[in-house]
Amino acid sequence: MNNLIEIRWHGRGGQGAKTASLLLAEAAFDTGKFIQGFPEYGPERMGAPITAYNRISDERVNIHSNIYEPDYVVVVDETLIDVVDVTAGLKETGAIIINTPKSPDEIRSKLSGYKGEVYTVDAREISMATLGRYFPNTPMLGAVVKVSKIMEDDVFVEAMKSSFEHKFANKPQVIAPNMEAVKRALTEVKG
Repeated sequence: MNNLIEIRWHGRGGQGAKTASLLLAEAAFDTGKFIQGFPEYGPERMGAPITAYNRISDERVNIHSNIYEPDYVVVVDETLIDVVDVTAGLKETGAIIINTPKSPDEIRSKLSGYKGEVYTVDAREISMATLGRYFPNTPMLGAVVKVSKIMEDDVFVEAMKSSFEHKFANKPQVIAPNMEAVKRALTEVKG
């Protein structure tokens, strides 16, 4: 299948990794892509590790399994690096994007010898500055779009605006801060 991009998200229950994967799928769908976005739960409790997945393609996606050899991995919680083999199966032609204030060089030694590209973004700082609370999933969305180039930045921003306007129709005051979080992550991801 040409142009198939597979993404695996690692987060903890309550951090919004599942929501982020679904929002990314929705944004890609709005640009005419074929998409899948789905979670895999372990123990269902706040703080437990969870995994979510995206498949995004220009062609119909007929694969219906977990993703074992992703092009990109998004780590929403840096502490998972010590608990989960986040680089398992990750293609060295792809990249890993980690929520951390550290630089890619500082975090690389914790990645089991992974030889591909490493990117970091301080989603905590962005979230606290824009949303006033710790919701790392929104900045991580911007970071993965910037790194993977799934779609143009401006197309993504417009898709997210539309999505947030629908999702937060009863809380319009949270739309602008979420948009600011997305835009900051697009410019602040380091690689």
